[in-house]
Amino acid sequence: MPKNTKAPVAPPAAEATTVKAGKKASAKKQSTATAANIKSKKVFVLDTSVILYDHSAIQNFKEHDVAIPITVLEELDNFKKGNDIKNFEAREFIRFIDKLSAEHMLQDWLPLNGKNKGKFKVLMNNASTQDATTIFGDKNDHHILNSALQLQADEPQHKVVLVTKDINLRLKARALNLTSEDYETGKIRDVNELYTGNDILEDVPAVIINELYEKGSCAIDKVLPTPPTDNHYFVLKSFKNSVLAYYNQAEKQLERVDKQLAYGVKPRNAEQTFALHAILDPRIKLISIQGVAGTGKTLLALAGALEQRREYKQIYLARPVVPLSNKDIGYLPGDIKSKLNPYMEPLWDNLKYIQNQFSETSKEFQKLRDMIELEKLMITPLAYIRGRSLSNIIFIVDEAQNLTPHEVKTIISRAGENTKIIFTGDIYQIDTPYLDSQSNGLSYLIDRAKDHPLYAHITLLKGERSELANLANELL
Repeated sequence: MPKNTKAPVAPPAAEATTVKAGKKASAKKQSTATAANIKSKKVFVLDTSVILYDHSAIQNFKEHDVAIPITVLEELDNFKKGNDIKNFEAREFIRFIDKLSAEHMLQDWLPLNGKNKGKFKVLMNNASTQDATTIFGDKNDHHILNSALQLQADEPQHKVVLVTKDINLRLKARALNLTSEDYETGKIRDVNELYTGNDILEDVPAVIINELYEKGSCAIDKVLPTPPTDNHYFVLKSFKNSVLAYYNQAEKQLERVDKQLAYGVKPRNAEQTFALHAILDPRIKLISIQGVAGTGKTLLALAGALEQRREYKQIYLARPVVPLSNKDIGYLPGDIKSKLNPYMEPLWDNLKYIQNQFSETSKEFQKLRDMIELEKLMITPLAYIRGRSLSNIIFIVDEAQNLTPHEVKTIISRAGENTKIIFTGDIYQIDTPYLDSQSNGLSYLIDRAKDHPLYAHITLLKGERSELANLANELL
């Protein structure tokens, strides 16, 4: 042995036992943690409705794995042609999957792009032991159920969750002991706390109200300890008087709001006054108006747009086409104008109401007729909005609660220079099967856009159509 070199000394028996026990405990702890991670990791099975709602949905499940049944790919093939947003969503998803699987087979788990993402695969086997087609009937939804049930049997170590916008399919899944959920991305938490855009302030000192009447404005810190949302509207009340105002964030002050007449239409309550003020304010480029039937949403939007006709080259009116009996408008006879007319009648009704404020010999009556003939005022289908750049126009989108968040984003992204967009609708009156008050595009817009200087929102509460219409809203 070389000089000054000591032979290794074995640790005492007790110490060696402690080291060995420590290694075992560490290995056991690591094994337990790994098992817990495996158990906590989920596999989400997506239905066709989720893909048509959001083509990027498979990227939104964090570290969890995502699968789609082969039946979903078959259904997407039927949606890939057309100009609607759902057709775009189908095409984009198909392109994404094609790119993802360029060098792999879809039956294998493929890593999703991005940090801390899970894996993806297509489920080929839809022959589950617990056969949903035998229980519910032979249709695509039940083949999708079978795929999820078979995956649950194949991978008992993971929790399998069916994700679908179809409420009935979720119920059927739960009836078969399969966990099912709605697709939550883009869904607001509590519709009861949705931003209203306007408030009533009671017991405001009379001196503040007098200042607003005399000067037209006052510093916000005289009224509220903290500044409110930009373009937020208020009814300020004292013991005897009241005044309407809104918050101008740029000037850090409340400014008085006066009733204005717009192409023969006069607001009948405070909320209508606020809505018309926002529409006529050139500083505000994006507006949403929410309210039940008969509150005057579409009429105010149209009257305000006509009042500003000299500032814009065109006024576009549009509303989502929600086909009856799930049939596309292509089934209807005639050209595109004839097909759309039944869906656009409510817009024509509002135009006629405004036109009838004037005599047939008046220049206002004739001007409105000329605008329609010269296509200065146009009713257009939303299906053809993609790819366009809309400059120098006012774009009114009625029944916006029937749009998805992605559709709302698509419309707003079309805005060019000097364009104002107005969305109107009732978030509780939805005609499309895969949307609700929390997931529709109008609710999403209100929740996301509040406090932006270009945006204003108003909730209309009082029906002004007729006493009979109010009866229906209140009692039926």
